[in-house]
Amino acid sequence: MKPNASFWSTVPLLVLPPLFWAGNFVVGRAVRGDIPPLNLSFGRWAIALAVILPFAWQHMRRDLPLYKQYPAKIVAVSLAGVASFNTLVYMGLHHTTTTNALLLNSCIPVLIMFFGVLFYRQTLLPAQIGGLVLSMSGVLSIILHGEWDNLLAMQFNSGDLIVFAAMICWALYTLWMKTLPAEINRIGLMAVQIIIGLVALMPLWLWETASGAEIVFSPAALLALAYVGLLPSVAAYLLYTMAVEKVGPVRTGLSVHLIPAFGVLLAVLFLSEKLHAYHLIGIVLIACGLVLSNRK
Repeated sequence: MKPNASFWSTVPLLVLPPLFWAGNFVVGRAVRGDIPPLNLSFGRWAIALAVILPFAWQHMRRDLPLYKQYPAKIVAVSLAGVASFNTLVYMGLHHTTTTNALLLNSCIPVLIMFFGVLFYRQTLLPAQIGGLVLSMSGVLSIILHGEWDNLLAMQFNSGDLIVFAAMICWALYTLWMKTLPAEINRIGLMAVQIIIGLVALMPLWLWETASGAEIVFSPAALLALAYVGLLPSVAAYLLYTMAVEKVGPVRTGLSVHLIPAFGVLLAVLFLSEKLHAYHLIGIVLIACGLVLSNRK
């Protein structure tokens, strides 16, 4: 058996979102002292809307009758994937480490499988389960530096619970997106989600700003806002949605295990960090897990 043709044609859709999101975790942690979490989340999506709206407007007008057929589902994916997920991640990163957040992020494929079986009666293939085990082992190899005893030494706090709540939101978002009909244009739908998400975030953003938490503007803060508003938001979300449509939520969900792998490679390339054997082992295990999960 070998990976099917659909998998290989979807490789860019599975690879690029984790690459962009790897930077999102690093940036969210790095600017926590300059950009409050709700300001970062609201600013991110405001930038994303400004970028995508000119391309989405015609699709939104055409698909308006379809939006009216699925109002509850569209509001649900908007609240889970736009308003809640990133806001909770940024809030959690104020209280926990990037390492802990990445470890919790690796739970997403498990949650997608669990909710898929529980609520949608999805059947898991042996290859998908085996791929999950392999890729999860790769994630742990990277995060624990190849020393499995480090797992017992990790400490978790309220920030970790907030990040875990974000992961539940993303798992539900992935499954719910699959239930929306394919004839709804995804660019237009993305813009609608952002608008709904911004409306939901606005009272929280105003409250945070009124409480005295403001953005400390600097070149680094502006670059961070530009990055999270363009790549992890517009580009990654659209590509991830396309992947869900092509190979399903379970296989697409496994691709998030590439996030720590890309995080390592980015650190080596741009931060001059050293590449260790456990990094390579983890990357190989993650890649093998993704390929195995797409066998038929």
